[in-house]
Amino acid sequence: MNIKNLERSKQPRERLVKYGVNTLSEVDLIALLLGSGCKGQNVLSLAKTIIKKISLHRLTSASFHELKQIPGIGFTKASQLIACFELGKRLLIHKKISLILSPKKVWEQMVDIRDHKKEYFVAFFLDVRNQIVKREIISIGSLNASIVHPREVFEPAIRNYTSQIIISHNHPSDEVIPSNEDIYITKRLIEAGKIIGISVIDHVIVGRSGYLSMKEKGMM
Repeated sequence: MNIKNLERSKQPRERLVKYGVNTLSEVDLIALLLGSGCKGQNVLSLAKTIIKKISLHRLTSASFHELKQIPGIGFTKASQLIACFELGKRLLIHKKISLILSPKKVWEQMVDIRDHKKEYFVAFFLDVRNQIVKREIISIGSLNASIVHPREVFEPAIRNYTSQIIISHNHPSDEVIPSNEDIYITKRLIEAGKIIGISVIDHVIVGRSGYLSMKEKGMM
């Protein structure tokens, strides 16, 4: 059904009941979470203000202080928004089988790298929906702890508002069994991620003809 044909005079709750949640805009959904507007602004106007001041992507990880800076957002509304997005994050974390970026997808995303003669270490930065925010080459050369430092991985992760990371690198030999150095680096990044609050959820080693997921092999 085309949203343009809906009765736009109706409130989001009425349209949800009549037409279904898939017909609601992002503003409508935020308005439903808020429940009511504030002095001088109805709930839809307040929802538009929120998305204008904090993008929808940023809103999912906004702090209580950030939300309180928006006129019309008090203690209760800020708490409602934070609680809603936190619940969504927890549901996604526990539903690991629904990971959008599977090891095979990582292998496919590494098509431009997997047959290189040098080792490329790559990080896939994911949002709360496990969708790729960005892919970034972290280092080039034989993997060791000095060139794959947690700082080099997590600095861009924080900059891109990342919730989770999948790391990957190619083996020019086409042999995808992880080396001792691969295992050490993976464990080091996992521990660093725990401190920062960003999970390293897999390390996929790729070759020209195949791949290995360290998570699937129980190696992390």
